[in-house]
Amino acid sequence: MSGIPIRTLVLGLGTFAVGTDAYVVAGFLPAMARSLQVTESAAGQSATVFAVAYAVLSPVLATFTARVPRRALLTGALTVLALANLGSALAPDYPVLIVTRVLAAAGAAAFTPNAGAVAAAMAAPHQRARALAVVIGGLTVATALGVPLGNLADRTLNWRIALGLVAALCALCAAGVLAVLPALPGSPSVPLRTRLHALRHPGVLAVLPLTLLGMMASYGLYAYAVPLLHALGATPESEMWLLFLYGAGAVAGNLVAGSAADRYGPVRVLSVGYAALTLTLAAFTWATGAGSHLLPVAALLMAAWGASTWFQTPAQQLRLISAAPQETAVVVGLNGSVLYLGIALGTALGGLLLPVGAPVALGVSAALAACSLLYLAATRRAGERAVVHPRQE
Repeated sequence: MSGIPIRTLVLGLGTFAVGTDAYVVAGFLPAMARSLQVTESAAGQSATVFAVAYAVLSPVLATFTARVPRRALLTGALTVLALANLGSALAPDYPVLIVTRVLAAAGAAAFTPNAGAVAAAMAAPHQRARALAVVIGGLTVATALGVPLGNLADRTLNWRIALGLVAALCALCAAGVLAVLPALPGSPSVPLRTRLHALRHPGVLAVLPLTLLGMMASYGLYAYAVPLLHALGATPESEMWLLFLYGAGAVAGNLVAGSAADRYGPVRVLSVGYAALTLTLAAFTWATGAGSHLLPVAALLMAAWGASTWFQTPAQQLRLISAAPQETAVVVGLNGSVLYLGIALGTALGGLLLPVGAPVALGVSAALAACSLLYLAATRRAGERAVVHPRQE
């Protein structure tokens, strides 16, 4: 860590703040629902709104803010995120909460992609991968810590103070970016039509639906993790540690998948991952249906759920880059938008099914995971670079 420039660390802290904002709500969902006098299903839809707004706004903001100097853009994005979280903390009712979640998504969509690009631009060529790893690592750590920290803050303070603390963290990061980041110009504007042109590529068009389907299956119920843990008999004292196990599994799954995809190819990694996800969600369905209240079972399921959810992104990005190597930045951005759209649709579906029963909601997710595996088998050659063989006379 001593060899990493402070400006890169500040950007990594910024992505940690963004990730915490996205994940922390799941940790205090029941308390927030009671406070706003809505059902847990309705409260969980705030995550749906955030994800939809991020998916839609990410390419739009990238187009309209391309020429804005990077320091001003990143500082402004974190400031919007801080104000949005403060608004969420003070929200008197559900409609106001939803509006503030849209504003938070706008700040996140403007910050995250540009933070990685700025970190890479400032680093020496031989240190760019390391700089990107630090910035992306902020999101990864937030995956592991955001929800359990939200759960802890809810039990020791309350959910409004928890969001207020996230707002303070975002404001601190904004001040840090303003203080340490050098003046960097914007980039040439790429029209939105050009960004979407990559969708015409057959390989990209075949690969992207798997991101949507896979995230619907794996992440759609995560906003309702606490109610699902209650269905497994988890006590308030064990909730935080079980949520942390999910995050630890997510970090491990992401790291293992990245190196394995380089070594064995993304399709093999995705095949193993979707098979594991299907089995995990099927076991989760059985455990909740059978009324299993064994803490070791819940712990194993949460760790496996996290690992089998977050293995997808590195392998999918590798497939997309192989499909359109000349449009790497565009297709990775599109994948991010589709990823959040999958989260949104999955969360919306989970909110509809959870009142019917946890086994039903989990069973549908397991079926979606199995469909992801089948779709992968049908499109396994999509995204492969064409190999030109010498013509034999």
